[in-house]
Amino acid sequence: YRPSSSAFDCLPSTSSFSTGVVKMSVISFSKKYRSSPHNFSSHSYDASVSPLTYAISSPVDRKFRGARSPWGLRMSGGAGIEGSLVAVNVNRSLMNPIETGLDPEIQHVKTQEKEQIKTLNNKFAHFIDKVRTLEQHNQVLKTKRSILQGQKIGPSNMENMFKAYINNLKKQLEDLGQQRGRLESEQGNMQDLLEEFKQKYEDEINHRTGRENEFVLLKKEVDETYIRKQELEVALQHLTDEINFLRELYAKELREQEADVEMSNTPVVISVDSSPKLDVDSIIAEARVQYQEMAENSREEAESKYRITYEQIQEKADRHGEELRAAKAELNELTRMIHRIRAEMAALKEQNAKLTADIVQTEEQGKVAVADATEKLQKMEHALQRAKQDMAVQLREYRALMNLKLALDIEIATYRKLLEGEESRLDSSMQKLSIQTKTTGYSSGMSARFPGKFGSS
Repeated sequence: YRPSSSAFDCLPSTSSFSTGVVKMSVISFSKKYRSSPHNFSSHSYDASVSPLTYAISSPVDRKFRGARSPWGLRMSGGAGIEGSLVAVNVNRSLMNPIETGLDPEIQHVKTQEKEQIKTLNNKFAHFIDKVRTLEQHNQVLKTKRSILQGQKIGPSNMENMFKAYINNLKKQLEDLGQQRGRLESEQGNMQDLLEEFKQKYEDEINHRTGRENEFVLLKKEVDETYIRKQELEVALQHLTDEINFLRELYAKELREQEADVEMSNTPVVISVDSSPKLDVDSIIAEARVQYQEMAENSREEAESKYRITYEQIQEKADRHGEELRAAKAELNELTRMIHRIRAEMAALKEQNAKLTADIVQTEEQGKVAVADATEKLQKMEHALQRAKQDMAVQLREYRALMNLKLALDIEIATYRKLLEGEESRLDSSMQKLSIQTKTTGYSSGMSARFPGKFGSS
């Protein structure tokens, strides 16, 4: 920091000289500062030390402040003495001899001032080391800040990348939605086809039930026909037995009649009546013929009836057998169709379950991907927010450090000006002391040479 041209108001205290004693005072400063870009930076600051109110004063200054010089002269260096002599008014007290020895208090004051200067130099060196450390730390903070400022592009790129990723996931989700719609349409078609096959299956089941009912009825008719056939066979057997019995009976009667006839051929004297005889042979022959005709008619009638019934039963059995075979073939065909439809239904159910599982899995994957992307986006936003907060904290720390740097630079400038003022004061004191010595010697010589002139003054 560079002070302005009118920043310092240096007010030197009055230097008082007495006989053989040179008394000096230390300059007090009051100063206003303005910042400059050419001084030190800082990191920490001790608030207990005020950089603006430093004043160095010696006990001589406090003791003789306000005293006027007995010389009545104003001197600035030795330039006036080395130049041409001018007429001056000299106090008579100046004609008294001046002691050449110095006041011991001045030596003590100088020693104290040297100790103060050493202390200030040590403090100044300590502050310089501290400022260097703070400058290094400040450089590290600047590097961190530049790195953080350079990383500002990262979150936006990451945000764009996540936006692109989310858009891609949304596009995939839309594709999956379209695919889901297509699969739902196919599923609807499959369900319609399944309903159609179910309807066909139910129709076939109903048709099969009808055929089974017809088969039961036909079987019942066949059973009835078989029972009727057995009854007719039993009746035929009964008629056959009856015919055989009648045949045997007629044969036996015939044999008996023949035996009677043979017995009638034997010569027997019979007294008969003169009434007309019966024709037994003709009666027997007629009866035989009648019985034979009756038996033949009965046999033919039974055979024709049995034959007709058998033919009818056989025809009906053949017809029912054909129908039964056709029903069995149709039943087998329906069974095969039912098995095929069941297999197709199982395949369609399996495909439907697979498609449903794929849809559910795709939806779950889409949800997981969206949730993952949302979570990553939230994490990145939180990280970005934390980075912004950290940057704000570091910016506040940087501003605090800059303020501390300003205060320490003001303090360093104060110490520098104090040191420069102390050095100039010491130089001025030494010059004044040399001028005082030279002036005293010169005045003594002039008094010795011109006692009347200098004594009258």
